[in-house]
This record gives sequence, C-alpha cells and structure tokens, in this order.
Amino acid sequence: MASDSYKTIQAPSEGYYTEKRSRFLSYAFPVCTIDEVRELHDKYRKQYYDARHICWAYMLGSDRLNFRAGDDGEPSSTAGKPILGQINSNELTDILILVVRYFGGIELGTSGLIIAYRSAAADAISNAIIVERTVDRDITVCFEYPHLNSIMRIVKEDNPSIISQSLDMDCRMTLRIRESEAERLKTRLMKVESVYISDAEQEG
Repeated sequence: MASDSYKTIQAPSEGYYTEKRSRFLSYAFPVCTIDEVRELHDKYRKQYYDARHICWAYMLGSDRLNFRAGDDGEPSSTAGKPILGQINSNELTDILILVVRYFGGIELGTSGLIIAYRSAAADAISNAIIVERTVDRDITVCFEYPHLNSIMRIVKEDNPSIISQSLDMDCRMTLRIRESEAERLKTRLMKVESVYISDAEQEG
C-alpha cells in the first residue's frame, strides 16, 4: 500500500558551492505543477542570462513518479542527475532545484562536476525547512436533514475537517480526511439512511 504522507520543503531556499573559481548558486522551490517548474526555470534563465549553465531537476506527486533532470550543456549526467539524486536521498517531492553555474575558467572534469552540482543541491536542501504532508481525500456526503445528528456524530468521532456544508432539507457536506482513514469514514457514513457520497483525492 502506498504511503499517504510525503516530504517536501516549506518555502524557497538557497545554497552555494565553489570549486576552482566556478560558482554554483542553488535554489530550491516548493512546486506542485509542471507549469510552476517552467515559470521558475524561465524566470531564472532571464535573471542569470550571463551564466554558463542553469541545470535543474524536479520531482512531483506524493508517489514520486513524476521527475526529470536537465544538464543544460554540461556533460551528460554530470549535473541534472546529481541534483535529482539529492532530491531522492532526502525523499523529497513537489520540489524544483535549479543550480546556476558561473564558469571560473578551469575545467572541473566529470567527477568534479558531479560533486559540485550534488554539493550545491545538498546545500539548498540543508537550508530548507522540510515538512511532512498528508495525502487527503475529500468526501462529499449528501443526506436528508433528519439524519443530520447521525452524520455529525460520525464527524465528531472520526474528526475529518469540514470544508463546506449546506444544511437545508437536502443537506450537503464536504469532509477532508487522511487517505488511510477515508474508507472507514465512507463505510460509516454509508450506513446512514439515504446517503449519497462522492470523493476525490487531495494532496495537502
């Protein structure tokens, strides 16, 4: 069974590494979508237009299956892969790391580049606040008003968050609960007479 929690960073952070006069400026960002990744990459590409390389890696989703890395002209697998390796070794997701390189005039060699990009990424991560978040499910339950007390008793016992509610003759309530506890809540709600349920997974 997949975990219903994951680790990410709370806010952007920065890191730094220097080797043989080459400077590596690293930036880590919490992101949730490919569009956010592209926007940040484009922004830093413009901001650091005079840099030799801007290498990167990202990972998205609580299952950590959506990831990519880019070397931006560095020898293959010497930049993006070491950055992604730091994301992996810290078990992070929903994160983008960019490493900006200013060339110092001395070649670092393949192993030197790998160490430099890995170290720059690691520094940005070490300066970040790492948080654990849960994969939650939103459950919308529709029921008739006379059954409100039965529904509220279950809500009180299972303690989901109430996202929204409309309490007329036909009532509607949206509840949010951790994924691992969602099926139990649904089963309990379904035992109440005349209940209709729909649900959707949420990462948060």
